[in-house]
Amino acid sequence: MPEATRANEIWSIDFMSDSLSNGRPFRAFNVIDEFNREALDIEIDTSLPSLRIIRSLELIGSDRGFPRFIRSDNGPEFRSLQFRRFCCRNRIRHRRIEAGKPQQNSFIERFNRSYREDILDMYSFKNLSEARNLTLDWLIEYNYERGHESLGEKTPVEYVRSFLPFTPQNNSEGAKGKNCCLKEFV
Repeated sequence: MPEATRANEIWSIDFMSDSLSNGRPFRAFNVIDEFNREALDIEIDTSLPSLRIIRSLELIGSDRGFPRFIRSDNGPEFRSLQFRRFCCRNRIRHRRIEAGKPQQNSFIERFNRSYREDILDMYSFKNLSEARNLTLDWLIEYNYERGHESLGEKTPVEYVRSFLPFTPQNNSEGAKGKNCCLKEFV
């Protein structure tokens, strides 16, 4: 897959797991824009099936348009028929990394490490609301206040603004330049 050359071209997605102070497990679904490392969403809940993932991606896409590509691992949520249909409907080329090679999704893996060190390992959450609120505060800091070495010490938002005007992807040609068809995903 090519490297992102502009905002909203490639999104990387991944899951993380943690637990509340009472031992109840929860998951975080993370979405970043590879071009400027902007964290687009972290969805937190005890269960995050394909339809929840799709809803999160649709909310992001309704605000900024959909990417040309989504990069993920081979988790069952990303192999589901619903997820494949979502990608097809929105003309997104879904690219899965090879099993056992997380380095092929290095941008999200680096992001996951920051999120783990700054939030998940630093707090013992009493409930999901607390995890969500601390995560939201951290997302604001991450995107708007914290400079990133890989972006010349600019924040993700500052970096992308230096390339404005931003125009959402036009994916009207569909996957592989033709009408999208689920046969491509089978």
